[in-house]
Amino acid sequence: MVNFEKLTYPANGTRIEIVDGKPQVPDDPIIPFIRGDGIGLDITPAMQKTLDGAVEKAYGGKRKIHWFEVHAGLSALELYGDDRILPDDTIEAIRHFKIAIKGPLTTPVGGFKYVCMACAKEQDGIDGKRPEKCVACGSPYITTRFRSMNVGLRQVMDLYACVRPVRWFQGVPSPVKRPENLNIVVFRENTEDVYAGLELKEGTEKTRKFIDFCQKEFNWKIRSDSGIGIKPISQTASKRLIRAAIEYTLKHKRKSITLVHKGNIQKFTEGAFRSWGYEVAKEEYPDKIISWEECQGRAPQGKILMKDIIADIFFQQILTRPEEFDVIATTNLNGDYISDALAAQVGGVGISPGANINFTTGHAIFEATHGTAPKYANQDKVNPTSLILSGVMMFDYIGWNEVSKLIINAFIKTIMQKRVTYDLE
Repeated sequence: MVNFEKLTYPANGTRIEIVDGKPQVPDDPIIPFIRGDGIGLDITPAMQKTLDGAVEKAYGGKRKIHWFEVHAGLSALELYGDDRILPDDTIEAIRHFKIAIKGPLTTPVGGFKYVCMACAKEQDGIDGKRPEKCVACGSPYITTRFRSMNVGLRQVMDLYACVRPVRWFQGVPSPVKRPENLNIVVFRENTEDVYAGLELKEGTEKTRKFIDFCQKEFNWKIRSDSGIGIKPISQTASKRLIRAAIEYTLKHKRKSITLVHKGNIQKFTEGAFRSWGYEVAKEEYPDKIISWEECQGRAPQGKILMKDIIADIFFQQILTRPEEFDVIATTNLNGDYISDALAAQVGGVGISPGANINFTTGHAIFEATHGTAPKYANQDKVNPTSLILSGVMMFDYIGWNEVSKLIINAFIKTIMQKRVTYDLE
């Protein structure tokens, strides 16, 4: 039992337990959810209705999700105040109940002092103080600068693997000729790289000292008017991400793993990621994985092929020959770009699911992969499929595969009937 500050512990339902990194799921699991900002208010109820209906149909009332609302973003400001957009209650609830699902949350770009949680408008203070109302929409929900609640959740929960399966569904419009050739699962490292947020602003005393230090110690010539960002890539984070990708490939009987990197230029970060990937394969899976160099791309029966590719070449080849790629393991920034580029080939982020998982502790947050689109909020017109398919990933993760199949089949039938939202119409 957890003593929350402003949440009431669910009266019904049972907590999911984790044994050896695997979820042990009761028939009545408690699942925390975050509605999200902007269009999250529209798509989250649609997701819940779909998932509840599929569970009822699959199990005839023998199983049921007990939803437990927790807060981040605008709803957290309304309940907790004091700029608490990611309250401790929310983090503790997800830690306690293990698995959660969330709608999109506002992520400002930077270079501002305040942001409106209702419309995401960035704005300056008034006489050094927080504005009472948003200059764009009049909302009182103004909070101080923050980087990203999405990144914050991943880092504080150590959800090191961002997993995004990307495939085409028959009938979905696509900008490419043969979208059916693309069926890729992206494993993106989630906790470091430039997303670690280790930055110094241009013109500050700390930045000047850092530039001087780099000049004296390493003879690095950095312009004095530079902003600085540090890109940590560790052996620990890289290997556990690549190990998770390998385990997924084996479990789902996929054919190959590709390490996507920019190691030709960033030799000790991206290049090290590549090297560590081959080390994991050779040292831990010698009887299951074979490298491209060992077999010239022709993996023998029963072995998975591991290869690597430079990131910019990868972007070209996913357009010209996507069928050559299966499971992808990559660093944080590369994975961000890659995931959205792949999604664009099969219908866009509006139908692309995602999950952030720690395969060691078993904790997982499933999420819509798009933004909050506040100008479309409260119009009941935005495509909820990204969040619904993230729910499908959640059911696969907890072993309720019968539900997953029902939802996928229903989605395909709906598309073929041309019953779609405006983004696909």
